[in-house]
Amino acid sequence: MTPGAGLLVWDTPWAFALLGFIPIFIWRFGRPGGAPAIRFSGVSILKSLGTPVKERWGRVRLGLLLLGWTAMALAMARPQLAKDVEVIKASGVDILIALDVSRSMLAEDFTIGSQRATRIEAVKQITEEFIEGRHNDRIGIIAFAGRPYLVSPLTLNHDWLKQNLKRIKIGMVEDGTAIGSALASASRRLGDNPEAHTRLIVLLTDGDNNAGQISPNTAAEAAHALGMKVYTICAGSRGYAPIPVRDMFGNTTYQQVLVTVDEAQVRKVAEIGGGKFYRATDSESLRNIFSEIDQLEKVPVEAQRSRSFRELFFWPLGFGVALTAFSLLWSLSLGRRLP
Repeated sequence: MTPGAGLLVWDTPWAFALLGFIPIFIWRFGRPGGAPAIRFSGVSILKSLGTPVKERWGRVRLGLLLLGWTAMALAMARPQLAKDVEVIKASGVDILIALDVSRSMLAEDFTIGSQRATRIEAVKQITEEFIEGRHNDRIGIIAFAGRPYLVSPLTLNHDWLKQNLKRIKIGMVEDGTAIGSALASASRRLGDNPEAHTRLIVLLTDGDNNAGQISPNTAAEAAHALGMKVYTICAGSRGYAPIPVRDMFGNTTYQQVLVTVDEAQVRKVAEIGGGKFYRATDSESLRNIFSEIDQLEKVPVEAQRSRSFRELFFWPLGFGVALTAFSLLWSLSLGRRLP
């Protein structure tokens, strides 16, 4: 829901016609009084009786009455603060992101800014950017190593989703790369949502399928049969990559470890799943891949616009009543005059 800027509107603008009575009031009550009942040869006697304040306060009382009338006319015109509200429905795209969190994702062959970073750090940052660009999509995350586990179900609460994404770390489950199990779990989580125009699985891995009981091809076939698309991304450089390890004294050192990935298998999964295969060897190429997926899977968003109103008439009404009451009290007390 997106509210617009407030706009002052008048529900009954014909009430402004009441302001036309103000000149009549001024003419009727503001003109000089009638002929004096008693004539004096001079005003020295009256001056000795006190200061002439009645006439001045009479004009003040008239001014208060006119201000009160104006305020109540404004109240009758019913001022309202109108806000245009845009209600955006979900786009109908459900996306389940399956992230590899096996130990090989600790390889530091990516960068964030100018600093060397692990694959998992770069993947988490770029995945967060992808989520931020899909405001109206339901997105969920599954992490997997030797087995998959749910990070977040499908949700439109992307702030909560990103908080859970940040909590992902290596070692939360036993090591390994269960691609088939991750695909099967993602398919179950996407389910059969009749409101979803498109259901996507984005699987990112850097290793061979070496765990789990389900074949990646079988899982891809099942996802495709359920009407889902499968995009696959191979992340990381080919060959050896520096991976941090701790020695017997607790110090962190780096070892060049051969990281293998069955690229043909991951490519086949995307082909069976009706999606596309990508290869990401650095942060920039991974960002471009997510950007391309973002552009390929756009769906027009349905928006409904309405206007909400907040009444403001009680402010001028209260002001007008207060002025009128004060004027009447004045005329019955300190401003009272003899006929």
